[in-house]
Amino acid sequence: MYRVYKSLVTKWNPNRSPSNKVEDEAKFQEINEPFKVINENKAKEKSKSCNEPIVSSPGEASHHKSMEESLFYRPAILLKSLSRKSSTQSTSPTFLPKSASSRDNSSKNESHRGSFDIEKLVLQTSLSRLSPRSPIIFSQSTHLRKPPPIEKKLECTLEELCYGCVKQIMISRDVIINGIIEQQGEMVSITVKPGWKRGTKITFDGKGDERPGYQPADLILVIDEKPHLLFEREDDNLVYKAEIPLLEALVGYNLSVPLLEGEKMSLSFDIIFPGYVKIIKGQGMPSAKEIGKRGDLRIIFLINFPLFLSSEQRFNASTILKDCSYPDFL
Repeated sequence: MYRVYKSLVTKWNPNRSPSNKVEDEAKFQEINEPFKVINENKAKEKSKSCNEPIVSSPGEASHHKSMEESLFYRPAILLKSLSRKSSTQSTSPTFLPKSASSRDNSSKNESHRGSFDIEKLVLQTSLSRLSPRSPIIFSQSTHLRKPPPIEKKLECTLEELCYGCVKQIMISRDVIINGIIEQQGEMVSITVKPGWKRGTKITFDGKGDERPGYQPADLILVIDEKPHLLFEREDDNLVYKAEIPLLEALVGYNLSVPLLEGEKMSLSFDIIFPGYVKIIKGQGMPSAKEIGKRGDLRIIFLINFPLFLSSEQRFNASTILKDCSYPDFL
């Protein structure tokens, strides 16, 4: 707004073109009219608030005063400065005839008439948006970009993922304090819900590193499963591998199966053939999507065969097993 005002005042100063002084003075008066209205409103506002206390620091008060005087309360200083500049420029000798100079001024006025109307519209629009109570704020806003998130692993046991838990972890991140990047530790609480799987992500907004010119990065904790001594997880199912010798697989075997809760389940088998899988319903991991639903416990039998048999052992085994019935495998 100030630049537009200064440009119009410089262009239509009456001292610049004495031949069109009447027209320039009219336009000059039209340009100054909006600023006079603003100055009058400011003066009225100042008189109304003379009894209200204003608390400000000395540096802040002098700053606001100089800003207001430069824009509103000292238009005369600006006009005098422009007049001196204009008069200095007009003292240069002119070698054109008077008639040629008049035609040049007339064509200049016609060419600048359109630009004057546009600049006048911009100036009036800017002034109309200013109320007596509206401060002039000189600021430069910048859009801070969001950096990529920072991912960290959060290891959990199968028991923690089965029943849920609350984990407290310490995170270290870079923060900006008084313009200096420092490393800061912070305790973060995570509520692990039953049924969470490896790869589940928990996002903490703005808990990542800070960098100049960027928004604080997000922190993403990725669930990872610690290896279990007894079980392997397959989706919502648990897999338990039981090793038994060939003799027990043939004559019958009693198996004590451990459960994730810490209890044990006793199972009896007559004959266990290779590839046989025993499924126990509802003893797997809970479902994160369906409350109350659990997967299965799958028992896979690994049969240990002897590495060597003597001739007598082979003869006895063939004598015993040759008359046995066998299932048909398709």
